[in-house]
Amino acid sequence: MVYILMALVPALAIVVFILHRPAGSSPNSRMLFYAKGKAAGFSRKEIGVLRRIAVRDEMGDQTAVFGDPELLGRCIRTLVQTMRAVGDRDPAGQDFLARLYEYRKKIELGAGQGQGITSSRQMSEGQNLRVVIGNSAMYYAKVIRSGWDYLLITRPANPKLTTAPSWLGQKLAIYFWREEDAGYVFDCEVLDEVYFKGIAAIQVSHSLSLFRTQKRKSIRAKTHKPAYLYILKGGGASTKLEAAPGLKSIVEDLSDTGCAVTIGGKANPGMRVKLQFSLNRAPLSMSGVVRSVDFTEGTNRSLLHIEADPIEQETKNAIFGEVFGVRSQDEDFISFHLAEQELRKKRD
Repeated sequence: MVYILMALVPALAIVVFILHRPAGSSPNSRMLFYAKGKAAGFSRKEIGVLRRIAVRDEMGDQTAVFGDPELLGRCIRTLVQTMRAVGDRDPAGQDFLARLYEYRKKIELGAGQGQGITSSRQMSEGQNLRVVIGNSAMYYAKVIRSGWDYLLITRPANPKLTTAPSWLGQKLAIYFWREEDAGYVFDCEVLDEVYFKGIAAIQVSHSLSLFRTQKRKSIRAKTHKPAYLYILKGGGASTKLEAAPGLKSIVEDLSDTGCAVTIGGKANPGMRVKLQFSLNRAPLSMSGVVRSVDFTEGTNRSLLHIEADPIEQETKNAIFGEVFGVRSQDEDFISFHLAEQELRKKRD
């Protein structure tokens, strides 16, 4: 009997070890984690950092870090908090962080593929449109309602033109950008000119063959950040922080490739501008070109869609942090007054 018990003890010890060892600690799971990390383009040292974070956070399937944006986001958040705590602004660390952000962006953009639309009947109310007749000027309109037989849109207008054509029977090309998706264009014909609840409008024929012109290349975050806007007269990019306040504006959305900004009054596409605002209580600036403008007559405000110039790596990481929600817990907004204080400190 004693000999049987002596033989069973080692076997039971092995069973207990297997049942209670940390998830993902087997050689196979470790090898798979490193294999996936290498396929994603990270070095062995960087993969080791990610795995230590995954183990510490007790992630069940650690290899899911390379396919799940939320799990990868947890790793990034831990890394950013650690870098901030030790004041690490080393270029190698910033480069690693940048590639993590780019990889997360790649995962999220890939997950959104195949979610486009194929018919104008799928268009949403309020969708902004750009309308072209032949080779004439560009007009602007919005979708009022999408019925089964026709698409009802506001009568196209262009604030620079004093006269408008007769729309009935015109053949149009309609361009629009669907948020979080892509750009589209389709051809249609004007069926009738009408008034809808006091709004001048036109009915256009539906199209079942929308042409997708451009897929989105970035992830945008909705924001409501106060900012200063400056008109650039030179042709080059400018990231120098300005001491004097600029035109007060609001950053409505933000990405690593540009932003949308609300200002009072009118503006023209093609302008070169610089935007100055705060992230993580630190002022930064980005310059770019106004690609399009949505003007609202009732409020006398314009929404500028700005394509950014190439952005410095550290600034880009700060923007990615805002886009993916990796920021200080108390940094929801920063006032113009506080922004000016920060600028004075930076100058001193």
